[in-house]
Amino acid sequence: MKLLFADAFPEPSLAVLREAGHEITIDPDLNGDTLPDAIGDHNILIVRSTKVNADTITNGQQLSMVLRAGAGTNTIDKAAAADAGVYVCNVPGQNSIAVAELAMGLLLAVDRRIADNVADLRNNQWDKKKYSKADGLFGKTLGIIGVGSIGLALAERARAFGITTYAVRKDGRSTEVENRIRATGVKLLDTTDELLATCDIISLHVPANDATKAMVDADFLAKMKPDAVLLNTSRGELIDEPALVAALDNGLRAGLDVYCNEPSATGEFNCELASHPNVVGTHHIGASTEQSQAAIAAGVIEVIESYTAGQLLNCVNMEVVSAATASLIVRHFDRVGVLAQVFDVLRRSGINVETMQNQIFAGSNAAVATIDVAGALGDDVLEALNNIDDVIQATSWKIS
Repeated sequence: MKLLFADAFPEPSLAVLREAGHEITIDPDLNGDTLPDAIGDHNILIVRSTKVNADTITNGQQLSMVLRAGAGTNTIDKAAAADAGVYVCNVPGQNSIAVAELAMGLLLAVDRRIADNVADLRNNQWDKKKYSKADGLFGKTLGIIGVGSIGLALAERARAFGITTYAVRKDGRSTEVENRIRATGVKLLDTTDELLATCDIISLHVPANDATKAMVDADFLAKMKPDAVLLNTSRGELIDEPALVAALDNGLRAGLDVYCNEPSATGEFNCELASHPNVVGTHHIGASTEQSQAAIAAGVIEVIESYTAGQLLNCVNMEVVSAATASLIVRHFDRVGVLAQVFDVLRRSGINVETMQNQIFAGSNAAVATIDVAGALGDDVLEALNNIDDVIQATSWKIS
């Protein structure tokens, strides 16, 4: 495989991939504007923060996967990739500890005004009376919006500080997540409004998408306690920044690692929100610890090696709900061309294949193909399939 890394990546991990036979190009200076001309004939594109637009997908004639070295994929045009048959995969959960640690650090810094303390000391100023005023965290309530791996890691750490954590009850959570919620002692409320009214601290841990864009608006902020603390280590796009600035002017406090319109390179950043006196801010560094980067690098290697071995991991742009109306089971002899004949019958009958798996029995004499299809599998189609010389039996059933 030809791999293009459009962001920095640990050299030891690159060496592992080279030893596996992959051809590697690494260019951390690429950005969303220059990437389309650089994609060339690479098969897999690996990015951290570099934007991947539709032009990059279109120009990547040999591109089969865009891999985000991290969890969020909002900087990748997933729709364009899906239309071109390009997988978009990620490495979820590997930066959970690092982001949760930073969220706790921001909370402590907001409560104890650590940044202002440091700034005054560096300016040769001493004011113990001013900085002795703090609420303390013990006994506070924390509302976590987004109880994924990062949200749960934060809950675990907050519990050690004597903070009671809350989240909103939600259908469809996995058994693993439900078990972690219970084990961590997270209390569940029925609505977000109830969460905002109950908690002293609100922390955001949801992805940026159409449903969450500017979710923290004037109405959201008005439902929070007047002296509450808002933490955002997720994505800047979750916040209506002018609305938050107005709330900060009225006493709200915030710890922020992310912002709208962040610079793509080191340089000047004029942001009214980031420079507000009631904000403790960092430079989108949530996942930037050695522990986190090593875990993410290992995850990237796992995704690439699994893909080259025929197994797809962590793909985020596949159809969730299949259009299949029936499942076709074809037991057949393991001979060259038999499945081609099966597909020809389906093609002539106007039946589209949605998914397929072919497994070989021990001894390699027979196999079974499980084919989910969209279309009517009438008796005439089954008869045509059963008349193929190397088909042992073809049966089907409807998918409800």
